[in-house]
Amino acid sequence: MSDKAVLLVNLGSPDSTSAQDVRRYLEEFLSDDRVIDSPKLIQQFVLRCFILPKRPKQSAEAYKRVWTEDGSPLLVISRNLKRLLQDQVEPHVELAMRYGSPSIASAIGNLKRKGITKVVLIPLYPHYAMSSYETVVAKVWEEVGKQAPEMKVETLQPFYDDPEYIDALIDKAGPYLEKGYDHLLFSYHSIPVRHLKKADSSKAHCQITPDCCNICSPVHSTCYKAQTVATTEAFVEKASIPRDKFSISYQSRLGREPWIQPYTDNVLEELPSKGVKKLLVMTPAFVSDCLETLEEIAMEGKDIFLEAGGESFEMIPCLNEHPKLVAFLANRTKELAWKL
Repeated sequence: MSDKAVLLVNLGSPDSTSAQDVRRYLEEFLSDDRVIDSPKLIQQFVLRCFILPKRPKQSAEAYKRVWTEDGSPLLVISRNLKRLLQDQVEPHVELAMRYGSPSIASAIGNLKRKGITKVVLIPLYPHYAMSSYETVVAKVWEEVGKQAPEMKVETLQPFYDDPEYIDALIDKAGPYLEKGYDHLLFSYHSIPVRHLKKADSSKAHCQITPDCCNICSPVHSTCYKAQTVATTEAFVEKASIPRDKFSISYQSRLGREPWIQPYTDNVLEELPSKGVKKLLVMTPAFVSDCLETLEEIAMEGKDIFLEAGGESFEMIPCLNEHPKLVAFLANRTKELAWKL
């Protein structure tokens, strides 16, 4: 048996749609110092006094709207992706979730018991953010240090502008684009502006240099917003989307502090007044469809747009189990495995 393995890591979801399970999930998720990066005492005060008393019940109702017979859409899709990737690579493929089950801790334990000493880590996030990509990598290294210090890990870097990834997005979007549209909206998960500034090691570029996302800088390697812009530009150039027929927005903000704008819900409300009646929406920050795409965009977002005067709304599904995504992950696995 090979001593190499692949570890796929996605965000995660509750074990069920019960308020108790959703509360447990949210408590783990929002206790992550890379998600709410306030001092621990303040973080926990906000979490326990303002978020956990009400949000689990609200989120549980939202999860019920997208839950499948097999469980969480994100987990079902991730398991299918694991199976399809396993068909294309020799190393054992393990799946973990950053929050919830199966945990990263249990995945590292499983790999150790199998005698695995070399791991290709694939965070299923195209873009770098401390609250997504970074927290996955940090948690894996934490568990490796605890359980298997001898284990070597090679990590797939953010693939936001990888030509194969862009090709997969275009292939997925193709049938929708061919039907015709007035506007294509790229909706990315938002993050607090302070996270952007925190990721800028120079402390002299992000939100300081005019048009900072479009001015080449080494700090873009850890700049979430610049990477979302790069994904969009790569897509529209290759797919020949006219510049007056697309825009970028950011969804899923939490709290009152400034997050990356413009906010998706506001944009959806404004587009019909600008003559947009037939809208397509893509969510390239998500590899797998989940609550934020299926409920927040395909349901709530659609309602906002239609109530504002829009006539046709379609969300282009995430890559999910698309053959070109599987091929891309298989190719990167083979490349990284050679380094171990």
